[in-house]
Amino acid sequence: MLIGSTQLLHADIKLPSIVSSNMVLQRNTQVTLWGWADVNEEITIKASWLDEYKKLKADDKGNWRIDIQTTNSKEPQKVSFRSKTSQITLDNVLFGEVWLCSGQSNMFQPLKGYNAQPTFGSTMAIAKSSNPNLRLFAVDRVGSKTPLKDLSSPSSWKQATPETVASFSAIGYFFAQQLQEILGVPVGIIHTSWGASTVEAWISKEVMNSFQEFVVTDEDIIKKPNRTATALFNSMIKPLIPYNIKGVLWYQGEGNRNEPNKYKQLLPVMVKDWRNRWGLGDFPFYYVQIAPYAYGGNDAYTNPQNSAFMREAQLECLELIPNSGIAITTDLGSFETIHPPKKKEVADRLLFNALNQTYGFKDVDFVAPTYESHVVKNDSIIVNFKNAEMGLFSFNELEDFEIAGEDKVFYPASAKIINQKSVQVFNKNVTKPVAVRYAWKNWVIGTLYDTNLLPASSFRTDRWEDATQVKSMSQK
Repeated sequence: MLIGSTQLLHADIKLPSIVSSNMVLQRNTQVTLWGWADVNEEITIKASWLDEYKKLKADDKGNWRIDIQTTNSKEPQKVSFRSKTSQITLDNVLFGEVWLCSGQSNMFQPLKGYNAQPTFGSTMAIAKSSNPNLRLFAVDRVGSKTPLKDLSSPSSWKQATPETVASFSAIGYFFAQQLQEILGVPVGIIHTSWGASTVEAWISKEVMNSFQEFVVTDEDIIKKPNRTATALFNSMIKPLIPYNIKGVLWYQGEGNRNEPNKYKQLLPVMVKDWRNRWGLGDFPFYYVQIAPYAYGGNDAYTNPQNSAFMREAQLECLELIPNSGIAITTDLGSFETIHPPKKKEVADRLLFNALNQTYGFKDVDFVAPTYESHVVKNDSIIVNFKNAEMGLFSFNELEDFEIAGEDKVFYPASAKIINQKSVQVFNKNVTKPVAVRYAWKNWVIGTLYDTNLLPASSFRTDRWEDATQVKSMSQK
């Protein structure tokens, strides 16, 4: 008898965690089902919506996968997988719209909130959450040195109920619940986030190697997996591929806020890599601009410690990521916490992007007013905006505008809306102005909107690296 070389002659069929009962499969398209079995094992698949059985054979490593056409049916379905030694039946499978949401703690923030950090509107949302046409899948927080074939902590799809939604991503839930109600079809939302994570952690080794040399150690995985390059991609993204999705929602950036220029490089390549690996084309990628927060003060005007630089970088990523959209949050921050409680408003703005750009609701506005150009007029500067088709709006006096002359010293400025789509900015101490900045600091409450109450982002008309603020900020 040989000892130490025992091998099972017949291995039971194994499915990835995300392929389970209660799942939502992307409707009316080719979806991929996959798993593992014994080497060259013959597998028969019976899908309740198909007239014929599907037969396939595992490869010489025991891997198998198959593409199956789904329909627009709203009826629950079954899928059975059978081999010589085992059978798996998945029940209550729906066809609908599948979205993945990822990022760091603001995406992770559950509907019930964090301790002493609420999610506004959560109690009523939880009370009304029971919905058999809304399904949730949550990925546990685990890091890995190498890419995993399946999630290391098993999970499964769950139907939306007060019990299941309370601990689920608030943004993910609000987005999915409203999308399901508007479209009238089942919706599945996959949540895979980790607080304080960096974008590097969500990027594959192949992509990160093109930017920098790095070594992942066991200690990294134990102590700081959420800030270790590739660690979360390996364990929290790779095992989900190639499960068919419609698009991705992303809320991350605080973990990289001191390196905005690097972030502007990394986020687009992360998106491109995910799209290539999923093989679904340029699926929608809608993301959230980080919200204002004090970050210990506003004294870092000229360096990336000022989070306005990161908000600028995120806005500029729109031009670098095809089929993308951004949710601006300059009016939704919280001075007390980096986790603003208005998560439904964030989800709404992501939803507006999806409705208009993905689902064809062309009357749903989704683009915030954006700086376009400026001209000097007498002792003031006129700032012109695009994406303000119905005009600009402010609830009260415009605030947090600044103006500078050639000396690059910014003064707090008065500002007023003129001609509906422009803002006039001026300060009596700056008689020859050349540049304007808006909301250019860590903590700010946005005051400039379009008439659909989408707020303008932080912006600057200059690219100075040595600008300063006047010592006394009380004069206008």
